[in-house]
Amino acid sequence: MKGLIFTADDFGASVEVNEAVERGAREGVLRAASLMVSAPACADAIARARRTPGLRVGLHLVLVEGRPILPPASVPDLVGADGLFRTDMAAMGAEIFLRPRVRRQLAAEIEAQFQAYRATGLPLDHVNAHKHYHLHPTVAGMMLASGRRFGVRAVRAPVEPRAVLAALEPGAAPAPAFATEPWARLLRARLRRAGIMVADNVFGLAWSGAMTGARVAGIVRRLPRGLSELYLHPATGGGFAGAAPGYRYADELAALLAPETADAVRASGATLGAFSDFH
Repeated sequence: MKGLIFTADDFGASVEVNEAVERGAREGVLRAASLMVSAPACADAIARARRTPGLRVGLHLVLVEGRPILPPASVPDLVGADGLFRTDMAAMGAEIFLRPRVRRQLAAEIEAQFQAYRATGLPLDHVNAHKHYHLHPTVAGMMLASGRRFGVRAVRAPVEPRAVLAALEPGAAPAPAFATEPWARLLRARLRRAGIMVADNVFGLAWSGAMTGARVAGIVRRLPRGLSELYLHPATGGGFAGAAPGYRYADELAALLAPETADAVRASGATLGAFSDFH
C-alpha cells in the first residue's frame, strides 16, 4: 500500500503563500496545509481554508523566527528586543534543557498556539513545527502534552529516505542528514509509542525551498511503500516579508499544479489524501 500526502507549510505567512495554497488545493495535488496561527495573514488563510473543502489544515507551531501568540513580556526568554522569537536555535535549545523558567514560557506559548488554532474552528489534521523545532525532545514532549488535550492524532517526523534522492539525482543528491535524522528517528519512535500517526517517509527536508516539478515528480515515481508526506513551501511570489532567501516559491507552486505531478501520482498507484484520510 502507498499513501501520499502533499502538505504546504507556512500557511498564513503571507497572502502570496495563502493564494498558492488555495490554488494548489483547487487545481493541483495539495491536500494539507500547516497554519501559523500568529502570522500576519492568518485570518486570510482561515477564510481560504473554509471555502476550500478539499484542504485539510493542521497547526504549524512557531517557536523560532516568528511572532509569539503571547505578549512578548510573557515569554521574555524566547524573544529578542523586537518582540519576535529568537533565531539562535541552538543556544535556545540549550536553554530549554537547562532553565526551568524558559521551559515554563515555552509550555505556555505552545498551549496558547493550540488554543488559537482551536478558536479557528478548523478541524485539526496534524501538527508540526517551524524549522522542525519539535525535534528537540523537550519541545516534542510539550507539544504532545498540549496536543493530547486538543485532539492531536498526527505529527511529522522528518525521516527522509536519502536513497530515493540519490536515485533521482545521482550527481547532486544531498549528504546524509547527520544533524537531524537521529533525532527524527527518535521522534518517530516516540510518536508511535504514544499512538500518534506519523508518516513512514517524509520528503522536503534536503531540498527545502527547491522542490521543483522534476524533483517532485521524480520522488513520486520512486515512492516507497507505506505512508509518505511530501511538504513544500509554495507561494505566488517570493517578495513577501519573512520570505526565505533563495527559496523557489513559485516553482514549488508550479510543481503542485503540474500535469506531470498528477501523472506521477496516478502511475505510482498511491492514494492521495491528508492525514485525516489515513487514520
